[in-house]
Amino acid sequence: QVRLVESGGGLVQAGGSLRLSCAASGSFFSINAMGWYRQASGKQRELVAVITSGGSTNYADSVKGRFTISRDKAKNTMYLQMNSLKPEDTAVYLCNAEAISRDGLRQNYWGQGTPVIVSS
Repeated sequence: QVRLVESGGGLVQAGGSLRLSCAASGSFFSINAMGWYRQASGKQRELVAVITSGGSTNYADSVKGRFTISRDKAKNTMYLQMNSLKPEDTAVYLCNAEAISRDGLRQNYWGQGTPVIVSS
């Protein structure tokens, strides 16, 4: 079982920055890809950015050039540096991880989410 805990969300003015963190804990053999998703009120959940265990990254077009995803494998922690924030970035940001259990099972986990509110 893997527990994902996000932190770092909050209220920020447009043009400002926030850094989100997602810490993974529990019993697992390894973590493969990790990603950030977001869900705005009344909208579907969407992928923001993903990072593989090898460090390859991919971003939604809407955040390219403004957001940077990274991870510290030793700490089992993933980050999302968000710069030049816009009101349309307002959403609950959720952490996702694919973990391999000690008996080889691949499972997907979600955090509870951290809210980001960008005021205009």
